[in-house]
Amino acid sequence: MWLFDLDDTLHDASAASMPGINTAMTEFVQRELRLTRDAADALRRQYWRRYGATLLGLVRHHGVKAAHFLHDTHRLPGLEARVSGQHHDFAAIARLAGSKIVLTNAPRAYALRVLRALRIEHLFDAVLSIEDMAMFGHLRPKPDTRMLRRLCARLRVHPRRCVLIEDTLVHQKAARAIGMRTAWLMRYVRRRAVASRPLAGCPAYVDQRLGSLRALSRLRKPALRKGLAAQFQ
Repeated sequence: MWLFDLDDTLHDASAASMPGINTAMTEFVQRELRLTRDAADALRRQYWRRYGATLLGLVRHHGVKAAHFLHDTHRLPGLEARVSGQHHDFAAIARLAGSKIVLTNAPRAYALRVLRALRIEHLFDAVLSIEDMAMFGHLRPKPDTRMLRRLCARLRVHPRRCVLIEDTLVHQKAARAIGMRTAWLMRYVRRRAVASRPLAGCPAYVDQRLGSLRALSRLRKPALRKGLAAQFQ
């Protein structure tokens, strides 16, 4: 089973959406918590570093409603005109044997907008967004290993039969911890890296370092499962 991240994996989110999302998050924190803009931006970054998602800190410490935050910070007018991806990557995904799922910490409405703008929604059996990552009443987005184990149980597939394709190493580390295979897409990571902090080597928990998704064909194909989309309607 192939598990694909969305932002900076299937499309260039650093150009299309992340600046707008970060700005909207800072403005949300500023407005809801009545902070200065600098204080709001610092808190947004602090919660992102501590919890892996700004939302988790806001929910835990300030009682923010997740649905309110996700809707407010992902409106992104004009998003569809900015979204771009690589056609040869999409062709490579289409050729892969096995079930293919989008696994993203983004909200579902945003993920579907991006996939439809790229015209690749049909390539995937299901889209699992942050709304699908709740356990015992709490959100557990990537890189939460408990959520990843529960996901495999829900899909009735052993972690060893899954490959996580991601740009974010901490998510891949968590995936490897439960036995998943990992592929690190470098296309957009390289663009974000600065000359003073070059990317070197490949962590031990990464099975394959990719310049594009075409190289996925060199990984052994995960098991094929039918009818996954119906489980997540």
